[in-house]
Amino acid sequence: MTRPARRTALLCALAAATALLPAAPVRAAEPRSPLRFTDCPDSVPRPAAPERVECGRLSVPLDRHRPRGPRIEVAVSRVRASGTPAERRGILLVNPGGPGGSGLPYAVTKRAKLPESVRRAYDVVGFDPRGVGQSTPVSCGPMGGLFDSPGGDPVPAGAPAERAYLASLRALADDCATHAGRLLPHLSTEQTAYDMDAIRGALGEPRTSFLGVSYGSWLGAAYTARFPHRVGRMVLDSVVGPWDWYDFDVIQSRALLRQRGTFFAWTAAHGERFGLGGTPGAVREAYLRVRRGLAARPVAGFGPAEFDRAVYHALGRTERWEGLADGLRGYLADGAPGGLRPATAFDGPDSRNYEAANRVVKCADGPGPAPRDIVTDIRRTRRLDPQPVLTGMEASTCAYWHHRPGHRTPLGSPDAPPVLLVASAHDPVTPVEGARGLRRLLPGARLVTLDNDYSHGVFASRGNACVDDTVAAYLVRGTVPSADVRCTGPGLPAVR
Repeated sequence: MTRPARRTALLCALAAATALLPAAPVRAAEPRSPLRFTDCPDSVPRPAAPERVECGRLSVPLDRHRPRGPRIEVAVSRVRASGTPAERRGILLVNPGGPGGSGLPYAVTKRAKLPESVRRAYDVVGFDPRGVGQSTPVSCGPMGGLFDSPGGDPVPAGAPAERAYLASLRALADDCATHAGRLLPHLSTEQTAYDMDAIRGALGEPRTSFLGVSYGSWLGAAYTARFPHRVGRMVLDSVVGPWDWYDFDVIQSRALLRQRGTFFAWTAAHGERFGLGGTPGAVREAYLRVRRGLAARPVAGFGPAEFDRAVYHALGRTERWEGLADGLRGYLADGAPGGLRPATAFDGPDSRNYEAANRVVKCADGPGPAPRDIVTDIRRTRRLDPQPVLTGMEASTCAYWHHRPGHRTPLGSPDAPPVLLVASAHDPVTPVEGARGLRRLLPGARLVTLDNDYSHGVFASRGNACVDDTVAAYLVRGTVPSADVRCTGPGLPAVR
């Protein structure tokens, strides 16, 4: 469909939609708690003048079930709405994903990409979830050797390797228990949802509007479960399905196999450009030569674990595919993996905090797998392809977790107002079936799908007018589409 045709179709759909949500201006009330804003740390970028970002800290109970017990601090950032008082719709909390992603700078970086009508209507509020960044950061120490460079091969083949793999998961869990201390049971998504409501209350707002991406969709669904009547307008983008975390990780690992196959075919279609072969099979063999070479002889700390992390990162967004293909070709040409190395060191402080928070949150959200199930699932995945990418199998360590949560983090509510779900049709990181599953827990939700797209992160990210205009109309005017919306995506990327 051409761009004018898409625009016309969108306008027709919006005209047929019913504005089910209130659209009256919302004026900010005076805060009712000691959340006071001042300058932000250097890690938070500054928006272009005349806008400014401000930061504060909010004291919350470590355990919501013991409100008079120990307390922690949550770091909050805010960029105020740029429109008139009559245009204001309240606060829009934002979360970039993870679990473990820092949301403090996201109020600036994501806001800069939002449609102007949304920037004019909302104070965009970011926050580091508990355990992350500036909000009482959690540590898991060495994490069972996760940061060793080069790391061990993350794909176990054969019984001895499987036993070593399970032993590394146990060591990771032991390290988290030792270093996380009292935080270990209290970093669940459910507890973070309570923190979100505390931020709402501290800002004096009657409702929480929310934009959550990837893991942020799980966080938003957890908020609706606990506070359905305080939900304003909620956009859940690149949706994590309503499964236990371990089951989600397995589903993702198999979606990555499909995505990698698409990458092989795309690279082969541009064989003259990349020189890795003219068929998907030839490109796959080139890929395996690179991995086998790095497994046999790591280069300056870059081995199979580091290679798989680079592939995992690249497969999630199609604009990274060209760099991945060039990196493979470069290694085959001169034995140097420089084109595959990430710009930021994996063992840096931010990465260490991210990886620790990721496991602690996942293992606090519900029960972990049995060790025998981990081995069985890896064997099943390896039957699909002997060399999968298992980098995202983070919840496997929950099999050995020292704290066993008493219940799963609840998701969704029939009492919540209509929620907008957004998905890419071929997202390998959060497959679209997750959005379809979550909508069953959110009656009245609508699903906006970007067809013929292969990337993670859609709204105000892929530059698609159909998606962005639909979501902006929902956020600003409360326009809920009368039915699900399908937008035409860009297809596979062109090459330079």
